[in-house]
Amino acid sequence: MFSGTKKEIMATETGMNQNALAKGTVITGDIVSDGDFRIEGTVQGNVKTPGKVVIGKTGIIKGTLTGANADIEGKFSGKLILSDTLSLRSTAYVEGEVEVSKLAVEPGATFNATCTMKGAIKELGNGGQRPPEQQRPKEGQSA
Repeated sequence: MFSGTKKEIMATETGMNQNALAKGTVITGDIVSDGDFRIEGTVQGNVKTPGKVVIGKTGIIKGTLTGANADIEGKFSGKLILSDTLSLRSTAYVEGEVEVSKLAVEPGATFNATCTMKGAIKELGNGGQRPPEQQRPKEGQSA
């Protein structure tokens, strides 16, 4: 009896977290949201979300994009700061500055950017040398 109502509420809440900018729509200014985005129009400004941004084939962003993940099929120009993965499809065109943890590029994508890879950095310590207690004595020296 009550399970049907619960499913409807959950579906409604999930649907509200997806934002879309239709083809032909131009926004000049900043967008801040808690939900994911699909952009088929043009944004001239900054987009900030903790989720995923999809720039469709007709989508264009000129500005700064900050988020967790991005999947780009269209055009991006500016500064791109992602905490996780950037996926560039074959039709993607990206120029500017990029800061990501992971990068996936399909053949055919255009990537004219300075790229900084962030994330888990393994420290080598001592320039990759063994600690002094584990180093072998040089020839002619005693241990």
